[in-house]
Amino acid sequence: MLNITAEQTARHLEFDALIPALRDGFARGAHAPDRHHHAVDGAPGATLLLMPAWSEGGYLGVKLVDVFPTNSALGRPALSSAYVLADATTGEHLALIDGDELTRRRTVATSALAASYLARPDSDVHLVVGTGHIGSLAAAAHRSAVGTSTVLVYDRKPERAEALVGALRADGMAARPVADLEAAAREADLITCATLAEEPLIKGEWLRPGAHLDLIGSFRPSMRESDDACVRRGTVFVDTPTALRESGDLLQPMASGALRAEDIAGTLPELCRGEVKGRQNAAEITVFKSVGGAVADLSAAALVYERVAAESAPSA
Repeated sequence: MLNITAEQTARHLEFDALIPALRDGFARGAHAPDRHHHAVDGAPGATLLLMPAWSEGGYLGVKLVDVFPTNSALGRPALSSAYVLADATTGEHLALIDGDELTRRRTVATSALAASYLARPDSDVHLVVGTGHIGSLAAAAHRSAVGTSTVLVYDRKPERAEALVGALRADGMAARPVADLEAAAREADLITCATLAEEPLIKGEWLRPGAHLDLIGSFRPSMRESDDACVRRGTVFVDTPTALRESGDLLQPMASGALRAEDIAGTLPELCRGEVKGRQNAAEITVFKSVGGAVADLSAAALVYERVAAESAPSA
């Protein structure tokens, strides 16, 4: 059984390989029961999440996520995760994979994959809102999937935007920090939001014709990164139907009447299988909302396991 570190996980999940693997995984599909939520007795607010998935004749995996909110007072991360991969035919355990890095990379790669169907092919200016664990990878992922070359970076703490811009420039990207979010949004062809906002950051009136809005951050009903006008103006896609039950970016507009469940144009697996069409024309505004899922975890885990196993195999 392989023990795959965060460094190995990152190295073997570069976006040029991960995004096609996710496309194949979503197209094939897998069995993915709803995630399990368990309160942890004796630890205030603590939750154990279990996210299983398996494909017949392929792999079986479970991501275990421990969420301990009070860790912040101890100066420790609130979230810790691990992925256990097994053979779906024999049940033999194959690998224990760093779950934090796997989740980080599959999350942003999922959005970049969606953008390959929904963003204009000539999209160039990418606005990244939020510079944390996920947002810091958004520019690289979308460059791989869409070919964006100019990156605008916004964060409520300007020093964080400056720091990410420096890293992007060192990686060969044309990047600059922005302080005026409205002006940057009006300039952008593609916008990625990866924040913990509970009030809308992006207004629909700011979206230029042909823009694509990628919403990652909202994973609870109280959280949202976009206002009602975004979903009124945009054609809305989701990674999985679970997004309609979990994200305030969808639930709150549904409550106000700005969005109906039947307005959702399709899911990412449907896009990957060609069952629904993505962007229809150059002027269309598209919106993608993701909340994450076990199929993406399984696809990413299979990729990193196969690459590490090949690397570790003795040469003939």
